[in-house]
Amino acid sequence: MSTAKSFTFICGADDYLVGRMGAERFATLTADLTDEFARETVNGFAANMSEVESALNRFRESVQTVSMFGGKRVVWLKDVNFLADSVTGRAEGTLKLVADLQELLTGVNPEETAILITASPVDRRRAFPKWCEKNADFALAGGDGDDAGEALAGVALAEARSLGAGSAPGALELLLAKVGANTRLIVEETRKLAAYAQPADASPATATPSAGLLLKIEESHVAELTPNVAAGDFFEAAEAFFSGDLKWTLAALQRHFFSGGDARPVISALQNRNRILLQVRALLDSGDARLGPRGLDGLPKATAVYGKHFVGAAEKSSYNLFSQNSWYVGKLAGTAKLPTLRRLIDNQQEFIAAFEEIIRRPNNAQEEVLRELAVRCLAA
Repeated sequence: MSTAKSFTFICGADDYLVGRMGAERFATLTADLTDEFARETVNGFAANMSEVESALNRFRESVQTVSMFGGKRVVWLKDVNFLADSVTGRAEGTLKLVADLQELLTGVNPEETAILITASPVDRRRAFPKWCEKNADFALAGGDGDDAGEALAGVALAEARSLGAGSAPGALELLLAKVGANTRLIVEETRKLAAYAQPADASPATATPSAGLLLKIEESHVAELTPNVAAGDFFEAAEAFFSGDLKWTLAALQRHFFSGGDARPVISALQNRNRILLQVRALLDSGDARLGPRGLDGLPKATAVYGKHFVGAAEKSSYNLFSQNSWYVGKLAGTAKLPTLRRLIDNQQEFIAAFEEIIRRPNNAQEEVLRELAVRCLAA
């Protein structure tokens, strides 16, 4: 930590990343402390202005407490949430308390008391966060990019590198598609995949960044080991269907129904993916995009031309290709040979017919209906 800064301020949109970075910084700040009472954490989470006042009063008392043995103290104000653009964060009383906090931090002697503040989310347009950027040892967890996909990918890559692992082509994209925007799960799945990829003759001690990327996480590892937890996407059945592999599709359907699954979410997943591929195929046929080794090229340019026509579908939706993560779209389009526009339109009609058939027939015929659907579409 720079001696010119009187405290450390870590913030970001993801509370997990902020907390993780904060814990690492706290461990560094307290590494040389032998007195357990010289380190203290204060919970800054507050549901209303009264709780903000209570948390900051505890923090003030802790900062102003003199060490029992006269040494340096470290105080961590963690999980702060009242700096966000929220009802509590906008309250006049909260703004006054935050101004008092700024005054307190201005008068702290870092040689006597090291202060760490971690906050998420934070409205960085406000005066206090701007002041912290100039006057604190400031860190933004998760980066400052606008692309959520890139930020999540960065989390996975950083975690893999810390374990001495790298990602084979397609593995990272598949991981994000299966896990979704769950930072905690991305980290844990990456750790699991890195452990699985470890060679039998390499000990964990040798798999370090300094030793180079000894391990490689393959796309097949992700497909086999990572659960399909992305909301609303019954991944295996849809992946198998659009790969054109009838045998795999029938096996995936069998596993789905064996575990007590229902046909409707599978049809929904198929329809959602088919809608995206319809739009991809239209862009490819018009020459506005092309399918390359890295997936779908030209999506940002196509967004600028056609994005304005998707009124009312700005949220992430299969109805709007341009609301999707570009890596995810490239992964879907590049899984296998992309069907023709006619085939994709026929698919959509088949999904509707299957849904109507399920309504007409008893529940125990759901698997049979989807198996017949797969055979009609893939065996032709």
